[in-house]
Amino acid sequence: MDIDFLELAEASPNPYVLMDRDLRLVWMNLAYCTVTMRAREDIIDRKMFDAFPADPDSESYRQLRESLDHVLETGEPDEIALIRYDIARPDGGMDTRYWSATHTPLHSPTGETSYILQHTVDVTEMHKLRDEVNVLRRADAVQERNRSLERESQRLLEFFQQAPGFVAVLGGPTHVFQMANAAYLRLVGRDDIVGKTVAEALPEVAAQGFIETLDEVYRTGKAYIGRREPVLLDGDHEPAHARRVLNFIFQPISDGDGTNTGIIVQGADVTEEVEYEERQELLIQELNHRVKNTLAVVQSIAQQTFRGVPDSAPAMATFKARLHALAAAHGLLTESSWSPASVREIVELTVGATFGPLDDRVPLDGPDFLLNPEVALALTMIVHELTTNAIKYGALSDDAGRVHIDWSVNAREDCDVLSLTWRERGGPPVAPPSSEGFGTRLIRTGITSKRGTAVDLRFEPEGVVCALEVMLECGAHHEPSAEAPISSPSMPG
Repeated sequence: MDIDFLELAEASPNPYVLMDRDLRLVWMNLAYCTVTMRAREDIIDRKMFDAFPADPDSESYRQLRESLDHVLETGEPDEIALIRYDIARPDGGMDTRYWSATHTPLHSPTGETSYILQHTVDVTEMHKLRDEVNVLRRADAVQERNRSLERESQRLLEFFQQAPGFVAVLGGPTHVFQMANAAYLRLVGRDDIVGKTVAEALPEVAAQGFIETLDEVYRTGKAYIGRREPVLLDGDHEPAHARRVLNFIFQPISDGDGTNTGIIVQGADVTEEVEYEERQELLIQELNHRVKNTLAVVQSIAQQTFRGVPDSAPAMATFKARLHALAAAHGLLTESSWSPASVREIVELTVGATFGPLDDRVPLDGPDFLLNPEVALALTMIVHELTTNAIKYGALSDDAGRVHIDWSVNAREDCDVLSLTWRERGGPPVAPPSSEGFGTRLIRTGITSKRGTAVDLRFEPEGVVCALEVMLECGAHHEPSAEAPISSPSMPG
């Protein structure tokens, strides 16, 4: 038989109203007009909040607006378990009313929400009984908790999807993909892995032995940490179908009684970082090779140049020692890929290369502080000159003398300042030299004035004292101080 559904809806005792996407009332049945005390011609084609005004700052307005917006944005139904929404009486007064409402989307052929069907029930009388039965109060609390949980779940899902590292959740002993964020899908080059086991979704990973590792984590409950592990992936789009290097963790998931139920896979793709380090290492090795060749050429040129100069052997020996100190400093920096080098390493290497084992003759006292390569090279040359002169003329020229080297790093305004003191004691009596040599000039200019070097070189009778101060890190507005003058005569060069 033929059924007129519009006539059926019109005759329904349940109130219904139909709104378009602009919330304009395009149809309502007789029951709706009756319960809202409105004539159809008074509200038809008017927007919901014009036909039934409410303060935009009120809870009534917020609840209704959020529910309608949720339907429009998601295309999913929404319910309001309880809402107070007062309406005007025909005599102009206001009636306090409580309602329960269901909002159902009506979709166009393209899937877009074209209309919202509101089914509303006047529960004012029921609400008046809440103090006796507490039904509506509990419904109100449950609704708010559900909304809070929904919002929180949505936020957590967004965080999961937008996490910069790759994350996946595996369930059960067969490791079924339950969730995988966008970064994980990009990594493996697949979009259809959820619901499949790791062996089904990523057979190339299974072939590399990772299933056994997952089995072990699931069985023992002990996490597995992979550091820079190479993984071959055969996905359909970048960066898969390639060898990747990954940092990752397989973290077991357990329920309340400690039973393992799944595994979280989390990590980061460090392929580019590893490739960069490999290229950098190659370049540094090439640089070190060229530096050594250059120093060898310089030494050969010096030998050829000094060969015909009478009595040049001592000067040539000094030159070669300085060249060797520079080469040793380059070697130290090359070993650390031209990363910062520690003060202690620089001093031990430089003094040891010239004097031999430090033992108790050269005690060191200072923190493990790192210097950038420029300062490290300069400090090497200065310490070499001080060591050479101590062996020739000072505390290391006999068996009784000692050299104490201490340093500290302090913050001064916008700068970190390295303070290093070389103090000789127990050697032959010291007298100021009569002339300035190259060694003293090198100490004075070894760390450039641009970095605010201050040098205090004193020839005390008990032994030479050299105090260095170097500004290491300055703020954008710091003006480096001019180089402090040496306060006493020079040492022999």
